[in-house]
Amino acid sequence: MDPGVENNVKAVRRSKEEKKVLRKQIKASHTLLKHEGISTTSQPTKSLVVANGGLGNGVTREDLSAALKEMGELETLIMHPHKPYAFVTYRSDESAREAHIHLNGHKLQCGENGVTLYLSFVDSVTCEEEASVPLPEGLVLVEDFVSPEEEALLLAAVDWSSTNDDVPGIPQECLPVLERCVKNKHVNAMPDQLTVNQYESGQGIPPHVDTHSAFEDTILSLSLGAQTVMEFRHPDGRLVPVVLPGRSLLVMTGESRYLWTHGITPRKFDVVPACDPQSPADVTPDPGIYSNLTLNKRGTRTSFTFRKIRHEPCRCAFPSACDNQGAPSAPSASSTSPPSLPCCHADAAHLEEEYVHRVYDAIASHFSSTRHSPWPRVCHFLNSLPPGSVLADVGCGNGKYLGVNPEVVAVGCDRSSALIQICAERGFQAFVSDALSVPLRTASCDACISIAVIHHFSTQERRLAAVRELMRLLRPGGRALIYVWAFEQEYNKQKSKYLKHQNREHPGNHSPTKNTLEDSQVPQGKSSIHTSRPLEDNCSPVDEVRDVGKVTDGKLSVHTNRTAFNTQDLLVPWHLKEGKRRGEEESGECGKKDKRKEKPRKTSGNPDPSSGFDSNMSPGSGQDARDATHSANSKPSGDATQTSTSSLKSESESGPAPVFHRYYHVFQQGELERLCCQVAGVKVRSTYHDQGNWCVILEKDKSINAM
Repeated sequence: MDPGVENNVKAVRRSKEEKKVLRKQIKASHTLLKHEGISTTSQPTKSLVVANGGLGNGVTREDLSAALKEMGELETLIMHPHKPYAFVTYRSDESAREAHIHLNGHKLQCGENGVTLYLSFVDSVTCEEEASVPLPEGLVLVEDFVSPEEEALLLAAVDWSSTNDDVPGIPQECLPVLERCVKNKHVNAMPDQLTVNQYESGQGIPPHVDTHSAFEDTILSLSLGAQTVMEFRHPDGRLVPVVLPGRSLLVMTGESRYLWTHGITPRKFDVVPACDPQSPADVTPDPGIYSNLTLNKRGTRTSFTFRKIRHEPCRCAFPSACDNQGAPSAPSASSTSPPSLPCCHADAAHLEEEYVHRVYDAIASHFSSTRHSPWPRVCHFLNSLPPGSVLADVGCGNGKYLGVNPEVVAVGCDRSSALIQICAERGFQAFVSDALSVPLRTASCDACISIAVIHHFSTQERRLAAVRELMRLLRPGGRALIYVWAFEQEYNKQKSKYLKHQNREHPGNHSPTKNTLEDSQVPQGKSSIHTSRPLEDNCSPVDEVRDVGKVTDGKLSVHTNRTAFNTQDLLVPWHLKEGKRRGEEESGECGKKDKRKEKPRKTSGNPDPSSGFDSNMSPGSGQDARDATHSANSKPSGDATQTSTSSLKSESESGPAPVFHRYYHVFQQGELERLCCQVAGVKVRSTYHDQGNWCVILEKDKSINAM
């Protein structure tokens, strides 16, 4: 080819690429304005907004800063948690112009992920000073409490391959650490019980409070290996994330031990300060302040949690949270008598409050960790909406559908305040609301979705009212998508994923009356509890896994997970446990599962013959970890009582987690369409069966102005 022609071809090609980048840059600017209220300008300034360069895209401060610094000296770099953009201010206008020219359309590689940056000028950037949030009262974090050499000795002291009968007591390697804790007045007396957990990247624990009656006041948690973020939450809603570096000691006493829940959200990256803040030891950086945040990839973390077994009733200053002082137990956990079908509106509201609303608030973190993959046909509906459409997700859960189509204005609502908090932390617009009374204007939405919600209403009248409320929100011509769990889990000779997972969840055991270790929620691998006396009654294997079949004497049956339904109104168990994701009872509510290695769990203890403990937790949690529990003075001869328990607890406990029950009305074929057709002005556009769910797409009659 003639050199001149070749140069012309390259120029045309380059021009096309530049035009493509310009189009995407303009589109990114419009998206920022519409969804975030960020206005850009065509006039060069020192400040730019970097679309796709945010923590929410998996971009670290270090990677983005390195790319930006190639264009000139930076003045500030602000990265908001969970947001897909960042703000940068250069020292000079010239450097900002260079970045605008050379970094627009630039592919930035961040670990395994790659993002394309689009930069636009902004008039100014407000840089708030970093604030500090006080740690919960009674919580102390001591960094570098053990040396790297001590860390290696402690990790080597845990033998994960040992059998149930030969787990020793507290390892000798722990004694110097405990003596230092006593000497430094972190604890008044030597602990006599130890729990060891190991967490791989992406694993965590739901929020919980260690049971007051089981252990004394002070709880010591030593973090070894990779750092993580533990979240403390007050009953009034205050949230304090605490970064736990490797080799640090966390001391929980008083209010932080008895009143605040603590947990670790299952994820592979944490939003953390970019460097160690020069701040007092009793404060933590506020995650709402953005001038110095980055992402930290989690690694393997092992925690050693030391406690003192309690021998007298707890008399703490927090009776509302104390099981010894009459605090209410976890909702619907290990209920001995199933409720009856409601016979009036008040009964229905009470049933749903107890067996739907309270349950989802209690299991929110665990539930959210199993709901991360949007269903394809729901995504197809959302992506078919025209740009600028207003979408209401009624019963949005953790918000997994709110970000599917960035071209629509999406707002969600849910009855669970805990799930709405998760939505807020992910940057979604959502609020607490009952699905029967959504505080949005009539005919204000172009589309509504109700995914796995209406089957939780316990009467025909309330299910009908839920459909009416969806139609009220729609403008004339607007569409709604509804999913409900199907009675027919086998359809057109195809089993749903819910039934297909039966063999995986219950290998070799399909009997609803047989309580194997797996049915009792003891994890795969080795598991044992050694105490000087049998565990209390509430640690006995639960019997909620039975399916009593048809409604008897008006009582609701308790369904056997991963089996076909034989009644429409029932209670479905939710086992609050992370390790095996046993919470994913419905194919209609589970996406792709994380494929992770199962870790063996070791628990043992043989304390002073006069001691014993009821290792329970309120409200309870599961764990994505392998767990070893040791007690002082134990003998390796295995002469202690060995008892299988019904389920797992938290990082700080080895007792059983509660089993929660959620009410469901599973829909038979044609039932959902008949229900919807009772609402005036509704047209059923399509109906289908999708992996164990009945689904309809509705349209509001264009002649209907208000409902």
